[in-house]
Parts: sequence; structure tokens; C-alpha cells
Amino acid sequence: MNHTDLVARARDWAAHDPDPRTRAELLALVALAETGDTAGDADDATSAIGGERSAQDALAELASRFSGPLQFGTAGLRGAVAAGESRMNVAVVVRATAGLARYLLDTVGPGARVVIGCDARHGSSEFMDAAAEVLAASGAEVRTLPKRLPTPVTAYAVRALDCDAGVMITASHNPPADNGYKVYLGGRLTDEDGRGVQIVPPADADIAARIAAAPPADEVPRSREGIVPTGDGVVRDYVARAGSLRGRGEDAAADSGDSGDFGGSGVRIVLTPMHGVGGETAERALHEAGFPDVHLVPKQADPDPNFPTVSFPNPEEPGAIDLSIELAEELDATVVVALDPDADRCSVAIPLRDGGWRQLTGDEIGAILGEQAAADPARSGGTLACSVVSSRLLGRIAAGHGLRSAATLTGFKWIARTPDIRFGYEEAIGYCTDPEAVHDKDGVTAAVRVATLADDLAAQGRTIEDLLDDLARRHGLYATAQLSFRVADVSLIADGMARLRANGIDSLAGSPVVETRDLAQGSADLPPTDGLMYVTAADDRVIARPSGTEPKLKCYLEVVLPVGDDGVIPRAAAAERLTRIKADMTAALGF
Repeated sequence: MNHTDLVARARDWAAHDPDPRTRAELLALVALAETGDTAGDADDATSAIGGERSAQDALAELASRFSGPLQFGTAGLRGAVAAGESRMNVAVVVRATAGLARYLLDTVGPGARVVIGCDARHGSSEFMDAAAEVLAASGAEVRTLPKRLPTPVTAYAVRALDCDAGVMITASHNPPADNGYKVYLGGRLTDEDGRGVQIVPPADADIAARIAAAPPADEVPRSREGIVPTGDGVVRDYVARAGSLRGRGEDAAADSGDSGDFGGSGVRIVLTPMHGVGGETAERALHEAGFPDVHLVPKQADPDPNFPTVSFPNPEEPGAIDLSIELAEELDATVVVALDPDADRCSVAIPLRDGGWRQLTGDEIGAILGEQAAADPARSGGTLACSVVSSRLLGRIAAGHGLRSAATLTGFKWIARTPDIRFGYEEAIGYCTDPEAVHDKDGVTAAVRVATLADDLAAQGRTIEDLLDDLARRHGLYATAQLSFRVADVSLIADGMARLRANGIDSLAGSPVVETRDLAQGSADLPPTDGLMYVTAADDRVIARPSGTEPKLKCYLEVVLPVGDDGVIPRAAAAERLTRIKADMTAALGF
């Protein structure tokens, strides 16, 4: 796009932007790009381009902001909060919601019921209000949750309120500058397996087509009439349901009105919501489940969209749970539970018998929660499911208990749709432990399940570390790791995948590759997806794929080692083997 067209496109967008703040920001950039002068809007322009104020910088910023509309990906819309069609702002949210409203009218007709929630990120409150007003003006029955709540509460509400759709304003664990827009379908728009699950094709493409056809944002009707706040009732029901999961079985879990008969527990929990919205809800759920000894990390307890104590608001990132470990050591805690900012994901750290603490991998948490689910005959569902990039150990656990297992495409919108699901997880610390109530990943209910597991093991004089060792002795040691390459130029990701497809891989960690599978070809088990799988003679496995939510190329590594008659778990050998595979993959990708 040339200079003249770019400026004209930006001016047109600004003319239809209903938010005066982002309109002024965009016009300041236009003025700077055209004349080198911000015409009195110096602060807006300086803020918009990070302190640089040249016309060239302004043009580059405009080109970035008008590189094309945001598209629905693995987790709906996501982008940095700023002015322009390629960013998250009120205008983008209004047009996206106009597309969703048109989709609901075309598929359900007038009177579709929609529930809306939001987290505490920059712009979340305004985006939620805008979405509610657009849906209300379209004739939908709009239910708004209290603001600054976890994503799982919205997923719960879609099913609990029998809604046709749900909208959650969140960017989950993305950087502080980002926000996003998630869509769930339910009610009359999907079958039972899809109720309360995020959108999948063809719904995403159908909604996207209607977004593209939507009028400019200032021409989309908006109304406050017909918006009904849910009050605290849905949250109370969700907390009661989560609290009821402590070892009560299917029938008792269905009765969310009685969850105070457990008595105290000796489990001491350190909990961090990572500056997000999960702290209060998770603490209430744990107390409801009979775990009174819960300690929030003080510096990370309250919602703060700037995430001041972490470089990246993701519990998996190095250093993210350091404050939690420090508090756990000080308090002699039983377990650390770390939620991501919208509390749909849950990480865990445990004390080791030889001293110190260790953060478990997502696959290790999936294994212990999968074993807990498989061993509980009161749970409904006969299938344990995980994404194809997660550990194969879950399949072994399922088989060991006479249950079915399933591997799906990456993303909970696929995992949660598994028929007859009892438990589902993805290695990126997402766990569905109560699919009858929340058909999505849920860090709060995962926290209750982890606390319950720690408590049950303690009653036997055992620990989570002991359970992990037992699983290794029973099934072999399945050790996993991830190798990620974050790029500024996303074309490098396609280049890396092309190199792998062209050159192949002969061996990994000294073991010949005996199976190469291009996941883009699809199979009887999986629809096509951009990914490559390699399996070696040693039964090591690597899957390489582009991330669906971040500018990353990800490699998922797994090694399997037997445990000898001495019962010693070969964790050091597994770690060394994973290191060798990382080196081999780095060389093969050319990064």
C-alpha cells in the first residue's frame, strides 16, 4: 500500500471510530506522517510510536496498524490495544460483535441469548460494554457478568444459563499490551459436545465473513436496552460447583448447594493469580472445598494490567513463579498453584524429598490429574483426551484403567469437543477437570483437583512426587520439553517449516527417525493442521508447528525411558536426551 492510500485508509477509519481517544491517536499519527507535525497532538503521536516522532516512524506505525483486520485464530481475536484495524480497540470490537450478531440472527433468529464477561486488562471494561450494546441493539438477550472475572466463569455461564453464545474479553497470558475477544457457542448453535466450547470451523469463517461485511463502527446500532446483569448468582454457583469437586463423586458434584462438610485439611497452598483476575475466585473455591490454609502472593494478588512483577504474564515463563516459591519455602507449604491472568490455566510446583522446589511441566500435571480422573469410578465419561502435542502418557494411563483415550488438534476448542470426555488437557497447562460444568480449560477447578490430590496422598503418607514416580515405574518415564522460537518477522516461521519439509530429519539424539508425518495431510484421526511429527527408533517424538496465538515456532519434545528393576527414575538421562534433541532441532530449523 502506497503512502497516499495508507493515509487515506487511516483517515477513513478515524472518521468512523466511535472512541474519541483512539480517534485522536490515529489522527495524530496521520498528521505526523503527512507533515512531520502533530498539529497539537504531540502527546498522542509520541505515545503511539513509542517516543519516536519522525514522519517515517509514523508511516511505519500506520502500515502496521492497517496490515489487515484481526482474524479469528486458535483463541479468537487477539492483538495490541491501540487505534487501527489491526489492533484491539472499541471500533474493532463493535464490528466484530456486529458480525457475531448477524451470525446469531441468521442461524438462531431474534432473541438469541448471549452472556458476556471480561478480565482486568487494558480496555476490557470498555470492550465488554461495547459488545453488550451491539448485541442488545440486534435483539439478543444479553446477560452481563460482573467485571474482572476468570474466563472459566464465562464458559460455565454459557452452559449454566443455556446461552446460544458467550463472549469473553481477555488476552489470557499474552503480553500486557494485548487484549482479545473469545467466542463460545452453545444452546441452539451446537450439539451437546460443543456446548460452551470455543468456536471452530465453519462458525469462525461464517462469523469472519459477517464481520468483513459489517458497516463502519459508528454506523453499527448500539443500545443499553435489554442488557441484564447476572449479579453475583452465577459466580456463587460456579464457586460452589468448583468447591464440590473435592472427592465427592458424580452425584455429589451435581449438588452444588452443599460443599461445607469436609472439615479442615492439612494442605497449605500458596496461590498466585499472576496479577490477573483469578485470585479471589480461586481462593473462595478452595475454601469452599475445605482448604482454609491458602496464601496469596501479596505482590501478585490484585489485578494489575501492567503485570509489574513478571516480564511475561505466563506461569510457564522462567522466573514467573519465583515469588510463589519464596513464599512457599517461608511457609513450608504443601503445593504452589499459579494461575495465568484469566485463570483458565494452572501451573503447579511441589517440594522435593531431597530439598528445594520444582515446577511441574504441563504434561506432568496432566498425568497426575489424568490418573486422578481415571481412578475415580464416580466420574462420568469414559475418555481421557489431550492435544496431539501433549504427552502420550495419558493414553497409557487411560488404557491402564480400561478407559478410552483421544488425541486432538491443538487447542481446547478441539479437546473439549471429545465425545464422552472425563478429563482433557493440553501441555500448555490447560486442564478440563469438570466437563459437565465447564467445557473448557479451567485453572480454578484444576487448583481444587490438585489440592484434593495432595490431600488424599498426604493421608496415605505420600506426595505428588511419589505419584509421579509410581506412574514412571508403571508406564515408563515420559519426559517432555518445549523448544520455542519467538520471531519479529512471522515469515521466518513459514521458512523454518519449509526447510523441515524440504530437508527432513534423519536422526534425533543419535536415534534414527523411523516415522515422519506431515500433519498438513490429515489422517483418519486428525484433520489437517500445519505441523510435522518425527518418531525415532528409541520412541522419542518431536512435533514442530507454528503457534496459533503468538509469533512463535514451537517444537514439542518427548523422550520415553524405561525404569529398571532398581526402581530408580532416570530423570537425569531423560533431561540429557532432551537437550540433545533441542540441539538437533535448532540445527534442522536453521534458527
